[in-house]
Amino acid sequence: MVSRAGFASLLGASFLLLLLRSAEPLGFNHRPTTAGDELSAAPSRYLTREERWMSQRLDHFSPTRYFEFLDYHDDPTGPVFLRICGESSCDGLPNDYLAVIAKKFGAAVVTPEHRYYGKSSPFDSLTTDNLRFLSSKQALFDLAVFRQYYQEKLNSQYNRSAGFDNPWFVFGVSYSGALSAWFRLKFPHLTCGSLASSGVVLAVYNFTDFDKQVGVSAGPECKAALQEITRLVDEQLRSDSHSVKALFGADSLKNDGDFLFLLADAAATTFQYGNPDALCSPLANAKKKGESLVETYAHFVKDYFVKKLGTTVSSYDQEYLKETTPDDSSSRLWWFQVCSEVAYFQVAPKNDSVRSAQVNTRYNLDLCKNVYGEGVYPDVFMTNLYYGGTSIAASKIVFTNGSQDPWRHASKQKSSEDMPSYIIKCSNCGHGTDLRGCPQLPFRIEGDSSNCTSPEAVNIVRKQIVKNIDLWLSQCHEPTRTW
Repeated sequence: MVSRAGFASLLGASFLLLLLRSAEPLGFNHRPTTAGDELSAAPSRYLTREERWMSQRLDHFSPTRYFEFLDYHDDPTGPVFLRICGESSCDGLPNDYLAVIAKKFGAAVVTPEHRYYGKSSPFDSLTTDNLRFLSSKQALFDLAVFRQYYQEKLNSQYNRSAGFDNPWFVFGVSYSGALSAWFRLKFPHLTCGSLASSGVVLAVYNFTDFDKQVGVSAGPECKAALQEITRLVDEQLRSDSHSVKALFGADSLKNDGDFLFLLADAAATTFQYGNPDALCSPLANAKKKGESLVETYAHFVKDYFVKKLGTTVSSYDQEYLKETTPDDSSSRLWWFQVCSEVAYFQVAPKNDSVRSAQVNTRYNLDLCKNVYGEGVYPDVFMTNLYYGGTSIAASKIVFTNGSQDPWRHASKQKSSEDMPSYIIKCSNCGHGTDLRGCPQLPFRIEGDSSNCTSPEAVNIVRKQIVKNIDLWLSQCHEPTRTW
């Protein structure tokens, strides 16, 4: 979400923000990944890619771009859907299941880019000092300001008085799903409700449940193969670290922890994005044929994780993360939010771990110190105190999670009064499945659910989402209101 509202009393320099109708990142990960797409294909994966600008304050307590899509907004008094773009550059407004919902409700769709990411950066150099304005709290105020800016823009476009207000509903996936929930918590008067798809509202210091879910999602056979690979790689690192890193195309990673985190992330991402067969099937075949599991996994990492998903090995390199003017800034930016606010340290549990035991708390803390210097530390207690964690004291928020997604353990998985929570259960239901379908590569136009192992499980939850949106919009304030 991007904040725009009448917060004139708040101090800070203002600057032009490039406002784009932006696309969600592929998903939430310690280091965001990107994937190529065919923009010329019809129908397109984007509803729009036309950039727009607005002025934004640097400190509320950067420039931001946004995208808008008005094709379904036939009634000027109809709803506005605010889709939050998260921890990566926004390239357009994705044509996923939100487009279907928008058409049903005749909604305008608008999505602003998160401060610092993509073109919405207030600084050319991302020094630690310059990153002090990067936080979820600042992002929420950005969203509030943007919401007011865009409402005034609509009023001017339709020749309406300044007091007119459309009904707004907020959407987000992953970190932006958490922002969606937190926006409803902090600014309930600015939205009729929120969808927190895979919304990671709980800051977690030692996130051992992440690795445990990877094992559960993999199943006994695949989990055992991954554990054997971890054991063998740990041994080879001790005897000939250069050779084993070169096998994975990662010999540039001098830090063993960085290399082991890359390997762990490659497996986790497969389940996160709903494509378990891409990993488990070749491992099972290699096991039956007596072929090297390590070499099979190395091929998977290079061919699928790096080439197909577009992951860069350098994004796992602490020396690259220290660069203040990197070619791709998303990794340095997201790690700063991890190290300063939410942690989500994906560490190995004491027993039955899939990832290497070397990916531990000390590895993460050392990374934070090495990359950003002294004094950058994730105070998850204060983050959860501020937002409430999974005990968030809000209303009219839908929480959704995929059953195979390791991130779901940082989300609200139990329904409470006025905050329903749904788990979409199928063998390839992962991160943001309700909006994206499965698997998430190639891109599913309108979030097509037909490739999910249980389309009905997805469609049932989608019906509940629409039902809640319909109810909460009907209960919302009258179109005209003043504060």
